[in-house]
Amino acid sequence: MSLSIWLGSLEQGLLWGAMVLGVYMTFRVLDYPDLTVDGAFTLGAAVTAQYILLGNNPWQAVLGAMICGALAGLITGLLHTGLRVAPLLSGILTMIALYSINLRIMGQANLSLLREQTIFTQVRDITLLGPWGPVLLGLMVVIVVVGLLYFFLQTELGMSVRATGDNEQMIRSLGVNTSTMKLVGLAIGNALVALSGSLVAQYQGFADIGMGIGMIIAGLASVIIGEALVGNHTLFRALLAVIVGSIVYRTVISLVLQLGMPATDLKLLTSLIVVVALAFPLVRQRLGFRSLRLRGEQVAETGQCAQDLSSRRG
Repeated sequence: MSLSIWLGSLEQGLLWGAMVLGVYMTFRVLDYPDLTVDGAFTLGAAVTAQYILLGNNPWQAVLGAMICGALAGLITGLLHTGLRVAPLLSGILTMIALYSINLRIMGQANLSLLREQTIFTQVRDITLLGPWGPVLLGLMVVIVVVGLLYFFLQTELGMSVRATGDNEQMIRSLGVNTSTMKLVGLAIGNALVALSGSLVAQYQGFADIGMGIGMIIAGLASVIIGEALVGNHTLFRALLAVIVGSIVYRTVISLVLQLGMPATDLKLLTSLIVVVALAFPLVRQRLGFRSLRLRGEQVAETGQCAQDLSSRRG
């Protein structure tokens, strides 16, 4: 692979990293199977594209996308906490509704930003950065998001959100309103997803109504890959694993495309990556148990041999 392809994989891994952090926030921290992701990602892209086309500042568009993503997460949370809709179904309902909402915002299925001023065109105008401009911008965004998320999850409110995902009944017995904690977690998670959609739309130069399809699977794949490679024993390590998983996932996609795989099979490849990543811990655990059992059998055989030898000498 050439340097440009490696840079492209790194850029995409960092830009999609915010989306993976959003998936981590809902699925891992909150333990909520939120399918709003597919719609919230496109929502961030749609709001950003339309806002920029109206002649506004692209950085303000990013902020507006995050606010809209947070509202989408709140709607999902209110369906669950207020109307007692199942978590999975609440996300599906919001995702379906967002499809029509996104079309309303965009006015058509695709909006081009190729001739518009975006945050990436501003970065590329800085000649000193050269081709590393988008990478540095993505890295800066990831550092800020990870830092803020790490700080938040260590506050009293953040720890209450984490405790709600770990043991909802126990934390409710301590007087914590778990419904509010779910709303907070879902709002933050989908705000991060919309942030990623905004960045990706400006990076690619367009917003498309179908760009969010399969984002939840890509996010889960990145989370699982990162946890398998880096681990999640501490909070910082878990957040770092999410970003590493996002970069590795995008690199694998680029490698497979370079080997000649049709782009139409990417969703199939993503599903296979998720299956392999899910099976990896189980296989490693079984192999670990097997090695321990074999070692125990070897120790037992050695002990028996030593006992037989001792009895013979006696």
